[in-house]
Amino acid sequence: MELLGRLTDDTGRDRGVALFVDGPNILRDEFDVDLDDIRDAAEAAGRLVTTRLYLDEHATPGLIQAAEARGFEVVVTSGDVDVKLAVDATRFVVEDSAGTLAVASRDTDFKPVLEMANARGMRTLAIAPGSHGRSDALRNSATESITLDE
Repeated sequence: MELLGRLTDDTGRDRGVALFVDGPNILRDEFDVDLDDIRDAAEAAGRLVTTRLYLDEHATPGLIQAAEARGFEVVVTSGDVDVKLAVDATRFVVEDSAGTLAVASRDTDFKPVLEMANARGMRTLAIAPGSHGRSDALRNSATESITLDE
């Protein structure tokens, strides 16, 4: 019951899903992942309250425009994408800004963020780009996981 309370606000309304996408790690030619597929996977878990795509300074203007056209907030960083994503996701957890934290990546660097969200009673979702790109550590630390078709 405590988990249900964390997924809804005081009025019983769904608190939604916060989606964080590790762009350089998941948007690779070898995976052939579409941003719409990632978004659809997260939306299956609930109403999206934020959809952020994290990219490095080498991202093409075409990718940025395509992501924005699909409703993603694009965060471009000259530093380490993983650090920026992890800090922002942790802020969502600590500020209790969503009922579900969804991370699209194959990088085990995000395992501590998922574990922290779980410890705070938040539902967590790990989205992998395909079976050969899946992180077992992320999948096992999330309350739910989705592997996108290859």
